[in-house]
Amino acid sequence: MRLSYGGENDPLVLGAGGQVAIFDPGSNEPPQRFPMAQTPLSLILARNVDLSKARMVVSHTEVNGDTVVRAQDPDHPEYGSIDLIFSATPILKAWVIHDQNGGETTVQLTKMTLGGSVSDSAFNIRSEAKRRGTPID
Repeated sequence: MRLSYGGENDPLVLGAGGQVAIFDPGSNEPPQRFPMAQTPLSLILARNVDLSKARMVVSHTEVNGDTVVRAQDPDHPEYGSIDLIFSATPILKAWVIHDQNGGETTVQLTKMTLGGSVSDSAFNIRSEAKRRGTPID
């Protein structure tokens, strides 16, 4: 997963290799890294996503014609939860992460393009850190 917020050196959230890395361009420090398994993103980035089998669906509602599915790791609710927002099509159009401190982060998927190619290095935390001049040990 790669969520970029603007240009090439702007903030970036990169999920790869079992980790989530947050790149802050205002810092000269290496990216903050967290185990993917300890974030709500692990619920939607697993190789085989089956929220119902894993007892992860906490609720589902309809809001303005969209379906909102809330998922949470039943073994670790302290990791937070994630709301997946689907249009009527159904296409995933956004998600909201609720962290353990009560904070929320919303990601809206806009201007999506299907197809094309992306370099493997675009999903490599170590390569991205090196490119930004904040290499990881």
